[in-house]
Amino acid sequence: MALVTDGRFSGGSAGACIGDVSPEAAAGGPIGLLEPGDVIEIDIPGHSLAVRLSEADLANRRKTWKPRPARYTTGCLAKYAAMATSADTGAILKWD
Repeated sequence: MALVTDGRFSGGSAGACIGDVSPEAAAGGPIGLLEPGDVIEIDIPGHSLAVRLSEADLANRRKTWKPRPARYTTGCLAKYAAMATSADTGAILKWD
């Protein structure tokens, strides 16, 4: 079994693990377009990860993708969620 995630996988790091794939699913990244049953090819020596879907299939899924509603809308966690950037941009807080 392989674990591919855009989050933490503490305790799940036996075997093939691929973490911090960016941009994250919550931002409309490719992981967010995957559906149950999709086949993912992992080539560890070749350092590549690919889903067996055509660009047309991915484009169709992108058209209907919607972000999940915010879990927290007030308080410190809501502020953090609104300000945190993804791992591919340094995972820092934007203050502007």
